[in-house]
Amino acid sequence: MSPALPILYSFRRCPYAMRGRMALKNAGIKLEHREILLRDKPPSMLAASPKGTVPVVVLPNGDVIEESLDVMRWALAQNDPHDWLAPGDAMFDLISENDGPFKHHLDRYKYPDRYENVQAEEHRAAGHVFLKKLNSRLDGQAQLFGDHVSLADIAIFPFIRQFANHDRDWFDAQDLPQLQTWLAGHLASPLFADIMVKHDLWADGVAWDGR
Repeated sequence: MSPALPILYSFRRCPYAMRGRMALKNAGIKLEHREILLRDKPPSMLAASPKGTVPVVVLPNGDVIEESLDVMRWALAQNDPHDWLAPGDAMFDLISENDGPFKHHLDRYKYPDRYENVQAEEHRAAGHVFLKKLNSRLDGQAQLFGDHVSLADIAIFPFIRQFANHDRDWFDAQDLPQLQTWLAGHLASPLFADIMVKHDLWADGVAWDGR
């Protein structure tokens, strides 16, 4: 009998799930992928992680990892073949800025109708400040912490993708050449293509087909 695999609950377009999947794929973690709809979360996922967000990893021993950065750290602790953790703690201030203030502005830029008294253009302008900061970091180097991809690049890239895609003509017209090149490189990477492959939706009680 084959040993039990970790179970990943994921939603293809969620940036948090994207970065979790990229770390898991990079680390070569074999797992059971359960693709869900956020509007129709399976009871098995909510039983493991009542907060109901993705990604969620359920380990064979029953332990649950339910924050995307924790999923990334766990995966890379098993195997970090390209030294994504090499920059160390220096990465996490930038990731916190992405996950905090920038994500705040991204949500209000993309979904202004979900909030009261919100002007999308004001939040686009505020988010643009972070884009310029990243662009400056990339001046003279290929990635955010040097010439090699790190956890920070993978953790931040899906959110820049989301910001850029909301109005691609606007983003492409900005004076952000280093950031635009960096984004294009990650969008074209085999790793990103691998983790964006579509999966059938998971339903509790339906046998997993092993894909």
